[in-house]
Amino acid sequence: MPHPPHRRRWLLDGARDTIPMMVGAAPFGVIFGTLAVAAGLPPAIAAAMSLLVFAGSSQFIAVSLISAGAALPVIWLTTFVVNLRHALYSATLLPYARTWPAAWRWPLSFWLTDETFAVVEHRFRQGEAAGGQWYWLGSSIAMYGNWQLWTLIGIALGRSVPGLAQLGLDFAMVATFAAIVAPQLKKRPTLAAAATAAIIALAARGLPYKLDLMLAALAGVAAGMLAETLQKRSRP
Repeated sequence: MPHPPHRRRWLLDGARDTIPMMVGAAPFGVIFGTLAVAAGLPPAIAAAMSLLVFAGSSQFIAVSLISAGAALPVIWLTTFVVNLRHALYSATLLPYARTWPAAWRWPLSFWLTDETFAVVEHRFRQGEAAGGQWYWLGSSIAMYGNWQLWTLIGIALGRSVPGLAQLGLDFAMVATFAAIVAPQLKKRPTLAAAATAAIIALAARGLPYKLDLMLAALAGVAAGMLAETLQKRSRP
């Protein structure tokens, strides 16, 4: 069994490699906090969403739907569809985590964000699987703590600085997701999923209750799975 120093190194490596993603997520967290307060959510509820949900895109969409007066089933279905991509993340990492105890896999699955997936998948793809669960844990704790911190800052600023959400800080979210997706576009299934989702999102733009996003997510997942199936069948 590895000595504790190895574990500390793997933990720190995971946190260190996640720092660029943390920087990109910081304005995202601030904007969520300000929008949640602006939507009328009590600060404690806004903070609880980050603690218990920990899914930035879904939190943004839920707050938007709440402020629009959407029914609970619409909010549940929309956030469920948006988070379907995490099933693909899990399937991608399963070959590496298959033998890990459930005590590892359950908490790490909760902490599996877009940013942590990008960092961990890259490490595994490079053949550096040693201490993978500790590396994943280091990345997860760093992202989780970072998200809570900036959410709280956003809540505080949203109550004291009106109009902060209109400054365009949410551009960092777009840049972060672009940085995550771009290296993956070399794979045909990922490219098919991204292209299909983009086309559907543009075609359905303006639908109520974020239905354009739901349709784009469903179409993108379906296209990616179909492309991956066809790719496997074409291999000798």
